[in-house]
Amino acid sequence: MIDLKGKVAVVFGLANKRSIAWAIAQKLNEAGARVAICYQSERLAREAEALLPELNDAKAFQCDVSVDAEIDNVFEQLKATYGKLDIIVHSVAFAPADAIKNDFLETKREDFRIALDVSAYSLIAVARGAAPLMTEGGSILTLTYYGSTKVFPNYNAMGVAKAALEATVRYLAASLGSKKIRVNAISAGPIKTLAARGIGDFNKILNAVEERAPLHRNVETVEVGNAAIFLASDLASGITGEVTFVDCGYNVTGL
Repeated sequence: MIDLKGKVAVVFGLANKRSIAWAIAQKLNEAGARVAICYQSERLAREAEALLPELNDAKAFQCDVSVDAEIDNVFEQLKATYGKLDIIVHSVAFAPADAIKNDFLETKREDFRIALDVSAYSLIAVARGAAPLMTEGGSILTLTYYGSTKVFPNYNAMGVAKAALEATVRYLAASLGSKKIRVNAISAGPIKTLAARGIGDFNKILNAVEERAPLHRNVETVEVGNAAIFLASDLASGITGEVTFVDCGYNVTGL
């Protein structure tokens, strides 16, 4: 069993108990880490607070990662609460509805900017805030999707944002390596989360994975959580700048 006792982990992007962020938070907690969960807005505060009792000694903080002042504020709070940090999980992505459902050619400049800002740039901003507190090194993880490299219907601008996110992982890995901070991404297969509801014909993607993936099923959030605690642990001490697929093997298939 992976042991993360004595580690402090911060999970950004908690939406509800069906989110990948929550599955990762649970696994980090089971491995012994002290967990802080960050939610975007007051609207999501009640959901986050309701989940806290399911974790040991967990705390919740509000942080909209598209606002620099909120990022600065939350890391001041985290510093005051924990002193140091060891693990950061960035489970954040957003694009306006039109940038997903409309033909890609019709993507508006402002919608594109928002998708890239929230889904990719926010990882840089969070890493910059976290790095001074990761005094003993550590692990930064983000969540991506295969739509970064292959075209999926109704994914559009989000696919470009995920491609930018994966490039960001590589550049941050190079930037933070001297501080013994590793940066990696997990490319999870399609999962019925709140975010997935915005993707049209999502069930067709689920069905295609079940049919073509070597394991002939869709991945579960707990499996993403298992991969996350591995990458967060010393067992992955030599892994950085990588995208790890947790998708039942779908990405290796052709027809």
